[in-house]
Amino acid sequence: MEIVCMSHKEDVDGIVSAALVKAAFNATTIILSDYPSLIPRLERLAERKIGKLFVCDLGLSKRNEEKFAEILGRIAKDADVTYIDHHDISPAIKKALKKSGVKLVHTIKECTSVQVYSKYKAKLPAHAAFLAAMGALTDYMEAKPKAKLLVPRYDRQFLMLEATATSYMISASQKDDEFLFRIVDTLSRMKYPHDVKEGFERAEKYARKVANAVDTIQGSIVTLQNLAHAPSTVDLSSSMVVNFVLGSSGKPAAMVYKLKEDIGSYVVSIRGSKKCKVHLGRLVNEITTELGGSGGGHDKASGAVVPKARLDEFIKILDSKIA
Repeated sequence: MEIVCMSHKEDVDGIVSAALVKAAFNATTIILSDYPSLIPRLERLAERKIGKLFVCDLGLSKRNEEKFAEILGRIAKDADVTYIDHHDISPAIKKALKKSGVKLVHTIKECTSVQVYSKYKAKLPAHAAFLAAMGALTDYMEAKPKAKLLVPRYDRQFLMLEATATSYMISASQKDDEFLFRIVDTLSRMKYPHDVKEGFERAEKYARKVANAVDTIQGSIVTLQNLAHAPSTVDLSSSMVVNFVLGSSGKPAAMVYKLKEDIGSYVVSIRGSKKCKVHLGRLVNEITTELGGSGGGHDKASGAVVPKARLDEFIKILDSKIA
C-alpha cells in the first residue's frame, strides 16, 4: 500500500510535518510542494492508486479551495485521506471535505507540525517533540497553547540554532528537491538538523548571502502610508527579505515581490508588525480573488500570487486597507 505525504516545501513547519508523518506511518512517497504547484500535483496524484494520503501545511485561497476539496474528495473514494493545516478554512470547505470522507485536523491556534505531533504522538519517539518545537518557533507560533508546553523542554539557544539552521537549509534549497528530501529523511529518523549531511555548510553559505543582501534591499524600499514594499532582487526567499523591509521601514506592514515568468505573476510575501490591526491572510485572500490571483495566510504573515499586470493595483488596495 502506497502511503503518500504531500507537504509544504518552503518552511520548517512543512518539512517537519512531512518528516513526522514519514516517521509515524512509514510513508513511502514524500511530495514537497509550493502553493502554485498544489493543484497540479494533486491532479496527478488523483490519477494514481494509493492507500493513504496526508496533505500538510498547504493553505487554501478562495481561488483554489473548491478545486482542492473536489480533488481530495475524488482521492478519498479509494484512499484514506487526511488534511492537516493551520491556515484559515471557510466553513463551507470544511463541510465539503468532511462530507467527502476526508479526515480534517485543523486549528489556527497551532502550527501544522505541532498538530501532527499531537495527533500521532503515540506513534512517534520522544524526540519528535523537538522537531515540532522547531516548527512552532520558526512559524512564530511558540506561544500557542500546545507549543508553549513543548518549547521550554529544551535549551532555547540550542533549539533556536537547530531551527534557524533548518530554515536556512530549506531556503537555500528551494531549487534542489533532492536536498529537501534529505532533510525530511534525516529528521524522520529522529536525527537533529546538524546531522543532515552538508546541511550546516549550506546554512552558513546562506547566512553570508543574507548579510550581503541587506544593503541592496535597503536602497530599494518604497514607503507608503501603511505599507513598505520592495522588489526581491536578491537570491533569497521572499519571506526572509520581507522581514528586513518590515524592520527597517517602521510601517505596520511590508511586502516584497518577485516575478515568476513561467506563471505570468508575482509571488508576494507580506508581514505585519504589532501595529497592523487587520488579519493579513484574510485581507490578502479577498484582494487577490478580486484581481484574479490567489493568497492567504495568518494574521501577521501572508503570501500571494498576483497577476503581472495588477501588481500596482494590489499594492494600492492593500495599503488603503491596512491600519
